[in-house]
Amino acid sequence: MYTGKTVFAQLMKFIPEYEFQKCVDLYKGDYRARKLTCREQFLVMSFAQLTQRESLRDIENCLIAFSNKLYHSGIKKPVPKSTLADANEKRNWQIHADFAQILIKHARPLYLDDNDFRVEIDNMVYAFDSSTIDLCLSLFPWAKFHHEKAAVKMHTLMDVRGSIPIFIDITEGAVHDVNALDSILVEPGSYYIIDKGYVDFKRLYNLIHLKRAFFVTRSKQNMKYHVETSAPIDESTGLIGDEIIRLSGYKSSKLYPETLRLVTYEDYATSVVYSFMTNDFDLPALSIAELYRERWKIEIFFKWIKQRLRIKAFYGTSFNAVACQIWIAICTYLLIAIAKKRLDLSVTLYTFAQTLGLTLFEKTNIKELFDNKSLLNNIANESQLSIWDS
Repeated sequence: MYTGKTVFAQLMKFIPEYEFQKCVDLYKGDYRARKLTCREQFLVMSFAQLTQRESLRDIENCLIAFSNKLYHSGIKKPVPKSTLADANEKRNWQIHADFAQILIKHARPLYLDDNDFRVEIDNMVYAFDSSTIDLCLSLFPWAKFHHEKAAVKMHTLMDVRGSIPIFIDITEGAVHDVNALDSILVEPGSYYIIDKGYVDFKRLYNLIHLKRAFFVTRSKQNMKYHVETSAPIDESTGLIGDEIIRLSGYKSSKLYPETLRLVTYEDYATSVVYSFMTNDFDLPALSIAELYRERWKIEIFFKWIKQRLRIKAFYGTSFNAVACQIWIAICTYLLIAIAKKRLDLSVTLYTFAQTLGLTLFEKTNIKELFDNKSLLNNIANESQLSIWDS
């Protein structure tokens, strides 16, 4: 019988302690911290994410209920809600943002060859999109969005081969999606898949094309252009057209003075026709359509993290508290992804996360949990959405 650490402690052992402390020291996170260190704050907030606690009081009550098991989980004692609230309000959220980047570096290599990537290319492929998290305007006046609503946006750049986010920027809801393109570091030779909300010809030309990278996006219906040449297509694949175009609008032709490629494709399953615009002239036309389909993985990531982690209800009302909670949620997601791979578990990420949430304070080896077929079947029967499911 296993009598060692709790499941929660086993998961938290995947934290690279030295690198986490470097992030804390950089922002002086533990300066005059007498009641709650940054590490303890991270543990408590991760616990809240995994168990989907509703509020600070809910976190405190739950910790008190399991007070006899906290020590073996790395938490010294139950944390008062006022102490946790102060930490979330005052500790710099950049600590957890920087730590997330460290975890990303650990997670990406584990998933590079573990995905059903459809297109046969060696280049890096990224999807960029944002997700809006609604807030109450009376409680979050700094996050005014529109129509008397409040929100924050999570702008995310994802490596679609591994479904691992590599860059995240949290802004107020009023920040337009296309402005977030200015924040990403474009890698020459890489592909960036974006939806038509990001079609800004000046940015596409200067930020991506001139840096020798490629973009794949959807064209807007009112885009003005003329066709220079057309390539032969195989209509049985769903392709309707493969054309080299030049923008003819007064402003757009100046903002993007070079030619573009327009691939038109019909999805036979839905009878919807899509027009894809790119600056790549070499890939087969069908591969351009398949590349854009990979963008769906970032939508699945947003749905997964909103369903499984606690980022739709917040424990504090300041930007710092909101950013802390979102970044710790992302770190928790990455820790789960890292643990799943390093423990060589074949279950989906959803099942793994669900199992952890139900058994955090059990003194059971994590691998042994997945020998319990009845437990896994109960979890698997629930409605689930997983990035790693085909």
